[in-house]
Amino acid sequence: MTDAAQPFRARTIAEGFGADAEAYDRFRPHYPAPLAEVVLDGLPTAPRTVDVGIGTGLSALPFRDAGCRVLGVEVDERMAEVARRRGFDVEIARFEEWDAAGRAFDLVIAGQTWHWVDPVAGAAKARDVLSPGGRMAVFWNAGDPTPEIAAGFAEAYRSVDTGLPFTPWASPQREGYRAMLQTAADGIHSSDGFDEPEWFRVDWQAEITRDEWLAQVPTGGGHNRIAPEKLDELLRAIGAVVDRAGGRFTMEYATLGVLARRREADRDDRQGR
Repeated sequence: MTDAAQPFRARTIAEGFGADAEAYDRFRPHYPAPLAEVVLDGLPTAPRTVDVGIGTGLSALPFRDAGCRVLGVEVDERMAEVARRRGFDVEIARFEEWDAAGRAFDLVIAGQTWHWVDPVAGAAKARDVLSPGGRMAVFWNAGDPTPEIAAGFAEAYRSVDTGLPFTPWASPQREGYRAMLQTAADGIHSSDGFDEPEWFRVDWQAEITRDEWLAQVPTGGGHNRIAPEKLDELLRAIGAVVDRAGGRFTMEYATLGVLARRREADRDDRQGR
C-alpha cells in the first residue's frame, strides 16, 4: 500500500510539523469544550490521561480544563517544547514504541494525530497502558467552507506545482475523514482488548479572516516541503479566493472521533489469572 493509504508510514510528513511549531500553535484550530464532555462521560474524576502526539498541547487543553491529569507523548521535540511551556509533561517517543514504565492510565486520547500512528500497533499499546474499564478516544477536526470557497481552494492547489500527493479541498473534508475513522475502528477491533468502538461527532464553527487563513495554510501536513516560491504562489491564489468572498469566511467544523472502552477482564486474562 502507498503512503497515502497508510499515512503513518510517511515519517517525513508525520515528523515535520515542528518546522514552525509556534505558527502551528497559534493558527491551528483548537477543540471545542463539549469534546471533553463526550469523551469523559462516565470516567473517574481527574482521570490519568495520555495524549498521543500532543504536539503543542492544543488537543490536551479541553481535557486539562475538565480536570484530566495529562501526560503527552510526542515524536517532535520542537512541538513538545511548546506544550511544556503550557505546563504539560511530555515524553519524546513514537507511541507504538513508548515505554510506559509500568504506569496505567484511565484515558488515551489523540487529536489530529492517530493517522500518523500504526492503527494496529497503536491500539495494542493503548490497550496495554489502559486500566480495565479505561477508554481511548481518537479524533480529528474536519472543516468545510461553502462549496464555492472549497472549489476555489482546490483550484488554487491545482494551479500550483506544490508537489503534494493530494489536492486539498477537492472533496468535502468532513466526509473524507470517514476512512480515517474506519481505519482507527478496525485497528481497535484488531487489538481484541476493547468493547465495540463508537463513533461520535461534535459540530461547531469558526469565522476566519483572510490573514488568519493564510497563516494557517502553511501548517498543513506536507506544506513545509513546498518550495518557498511555490508556497507564495499558492497563498496568493488562496488569498484571492477569500478576497472574492469579502475577506473572511465561515468554516463549518466537526470534531469527528472514535471511542472505545477497555474491557474489564482482558488484562487479567493476558496476565494468566
